[in-house]
Amino acid sequence: MRRKLKAVIFDLDGVITDTSEYHYRAWKRLADEEGIPFSRDDNDKLRGVSRSECLKILLKGRQVSDKQFQEMMDRKNGYYVELLGKMTFKNILSGAKELVLELKKRGIKTAIASASKNATTVLQRTGIEGLFDVIVDGYSVKNTKPAPALFLFAAKKLGVKPEDCVVVEDAKAGIEAALAGNMIPVGIGPEERVGKACFRFEKIGDITLTKLFEIINF
Repeated sequence: MRRKLKAVIFDLDGVITDTSEYHYRAWKRLADEEGIPFSRDDNDKLRGVSRSECLKILLKGRQVSDKQFQEMMDRKNGYYVELLGKMTFKNILSGAKELVLELKKRGIKTAIASASKNATTVLQRTGIEGLFDVIVDGYSVKNTKPAPALFLFAAKKLGVKPEDCVVVEDAKAGIEAALAGNMIPVGIGPEERVGKACFRFEKIGDITLTKLFEIINF
């Protein structure tokens, strides 16, 4: 089956914008308050998954009531939203905006597919909300990454077949979701994190339109 490059679906945090430090600081604050050890290595395990799944990982088997669980999620989100108030266009990763503009110039559709429920806020704060044809987030589907539902929903809204989509991700869960959705995953970051990706780049600025066409026809 020959694929055609008709759309590129981007994760947001760590791919288009640099918000990973804000997530770490918010989770770290919550963990410290709850007396739970939390390191940057622990934080890496939270990349690309929903807030509720992140909290389950952070709790490390510790039992809490449903009410306590929801309160912790709300508290973490409050800390994160507080930090988002500091965001500007400077939080856009180098090369990201240029790549999206080049794709649009060539008639290739673009989407954001983020497990975050704050994706629209991040895009608004950085001034790039209008760059993308479609934005889907943690509110859009019930089963988020590593299930493929978020990416499949984005492809459907774009009007593009999954096999004609490239997904750019920086998290293991996102790579697995793209593969499960019959899309081509491109990983951003270290091999130990995105090793299952069909192709890997160190940073978003290393990806060019020429390379994307090579990828879709590999």
